[in-house]
Amino acid sequence: MPPVRRSLVRVLPLLLSVLLAGCGAPAPRDGAEQDIREAVAAWSRTPPERLAGIPLEGWAYEVSAVRRDGAGATVRAELHYRLTGYDAAAAGSAREVRLTRDGGRWHVTGDRAAPGALPQLWDQGPVAVVRGAHSLVLGVGQESGTLSAIAVEADRAVPAAGAAWPEPWAGRAVVLVPGSLERMAELLGRPAAEYRGMGAVTTGRVGAAPAPADRVVVNPQGWAELSPAGRGVILTHEVTHVATRAATTATTPPWLSEGFADWAAYRGTPATPEQAAPALARAVRRGEVPGELPRAEDFAFGGDPEALARAYEGAWLACRLIAERWGEAALVDLYGRAGREPWPVAVRGALGADPDGLTKDWQETLRAEFR
Repeated sequence: MPPVRRSLVRVLPLLLSVLLAGCGAPAPRDGAEQDIREAVAAWSRTPPERLAGIPLEGWAYEVSAVRRDGAGATVRAELHYRLTGYDAAAAGSAREVRLTRDGGRWHVTGDRAAPGALPQLWDQGPVAVVRGAHSLVLGVGQESGTLSAIAVEADRAVPAAGAAWPEPWAGRAVVLVPGSLERMAELLGRPAAEYRGMGAVTTGRVGAAPAPADRVVVNPQGWAELSPAGRGVILTHEVTHVATRAATTATTPPWLSEGFADWAAYRGTPATPEQAAPALARAVRRGEVPGELPRAEDFAFGGDPEALARAYEGAWLACRLIAERWGEAALVDLYGRAGREPWPVAVRGALGADPDGLTKDWQETLRAEFR
């Protein structure tokens, strides 16, 4: 072979590797890393046996990084799964998987939430499962009777939310019941103090398509303090957030989202403004009529509970006013428009009014209700 050609034969593979690296081609994996990835893939083909009671599908771990440490290894992965019959889109969870090498093979020895990621309910202990007609209740550290009672309330809440929100939605709810307020806060990644006294909250991204995997998370301490009627109101409120989630975007005023959920929860009940809005009633009678509809910051957790109560009560009464004066269909229409149109355009399109006029009507209603 001529010298020039021999040189080209030696140089071309080097040039090719450089070009591929420049084009973003992944670096080749060593044999150990490939063995680790294959071990995780084999281990994660089916959910753990301890989760057999949970209706899971699409269970998969997608490995993103491998770090070796002698005979051990740590893998960063994204867990994807769905709850069969409840999730239209996959739920996700960043996980950290530990492996050890024994006898020349890698074995998974641990799996937990990745640093900075939210844990799954089953990270907190064995999960009990109760299936309702319209609900799936998953609990840790709870008596079966408690979970069954929550499933009964959820089965009432789903039709109530559907009656208020006639637009298409899943018509089902997933309820998580952790063992304590602190455990609830762990699932949500917020300080426990923010949820003290609350019965439940809803998780999920707004405006997602397909519909996100929402969860209603119960605060067992707050739930225990509620009356039977209060439990029905709280759970219907949260399930209504699930129902309206796909229509809710960053442009939806928080007062409309929270007020609509309360309107759905009180709809069909004998609750009067005097009974359901005591904090706002006291303020109005002191001459403190709100100057504007509740702002986003008024709904922040962890602040003055009296001010938070006034925000929720005022939002409910605003939605109640719209439903009574313009009709329930107009309220639903306003909600849908508010998620996709500028607020003044949405108000004019749904109600034939202007935002300032709506605010004034609401203020006059408060004065009339709480004379």
